Amino acid sequence: MFGNNIDTLVLFSSVNRHYFSKVDVEFGCVILHGDEKIYLTDFRYYSYLSSELSGWNVIKTSVEKMFDKINAELTRLNAEIVGYEDKIVSVDRFKKLTNACSAFKFEPASSYITQTRAIKTEEEIQKIAAAQIIAQKALGKVVPFIKPGVSEREVAANIIYEMQMLGAEDCAFETSVAFGENSADPYHKTGKRKLDKGEMVLIDMGAKLDGYLSDMSRTFCIGSPNEKLEQAHKVVLNAQEYALANLRAGITCHEADSYAREYIISHGFGKEFVHGLGHGVGLDIHEFPHLKYDSPVVLQPNMIVTIEPGVYIEGLGGIRIEDIVVIKEDGILNLTNFDKNINL
Repeated sequence: MFGNNIDTLVLFSSVNRHYFSKVDVEFGCVILHGDEKIYLTDFRYYSYLSSELSGWNVIKTSVEKMFDKINAELTRLNAEIVGYEDKIVSVDRFKKLTNACSAFKFEPASSYITQTRAIKTEEEIQKIAAAQIIAQKALGKVVPFIKPGVSEREVAANIIYEMQMLGAEDCAFETSVAFGENSADPYHKTGKRKLDKGEMVLIDMGAKLDGYLSDMSRTFCIGSPNEKLEQAHKVVLNAQEYALANLRAGITCHEADSYAREYIISHGFGKEFVHGLGHGVGLDIHEFPHLKYDSPVVLQPNMIVTIEPGVYIEGLGGIRIEDIVVIKEDGILNLTNFDKNINL
């Protein structure tokens, strides 16, 4: 049922529990076997889950008794081969699980779970699209506020505020705002740096809605941009447009990455494109698949991925333009609709 002859899944991860149950609580364990769906939780969430989960067997337990309860349920279900989250579960938790449930064979199931989650349902696509709309509207409200003298943290705070006022339950990840030379660091942490006229502004942001995440980057200049950065912006934008035009189900992640990478290399910025073209997005901000030069993974319909080529020139500044798209048989559905011009 779950690959590798696995007949039962035991899930501790909050995002995997959310994926299968569509609810989010801090503590619990989900067991899936055939038509049976079991949610073990403690007194804090028992009433809530009992009312929310139709068709589920919600069982009250405690941290101390959870593994004995898991063993009792696996025994009742006549489970044989149990899948566990090998890429997530801690060594301590796995020891407790296998010690308490010594009669069962445990097999890694993370690969099955990540590949299943990578193919989005229409409901998931709509949730991510709604989160993306919130992010876009928020950035649109904040752009007029971005002027010389404002700090990175002030811009980030405004973005966060606007997303929450528009209905986001949280940020998808830590909102990143980089000014000037800071934008040359693709993993810049927002700080006190204030904006000067003529400097690049790189914003990486996303909203969380109903557990699902969006992701978007835009780079622009307040005033007249540096000539080399203006050239880099054109190259990155054209590379992204070329990749978007050629994406479709059936190509590999390597091929997708190459569409943008070869264009950037041909225009003299190859060494400054230091990361992959994109990644999957869903309940986690970085999910399977990963669009990079060495990945043979084939893109499938209804995968949702980012397309985010970038050029980073140390000491000067960087450019990244990122859209989030749905892979289709004959192309893509772009969930992003926000200006990409260097002067907004």
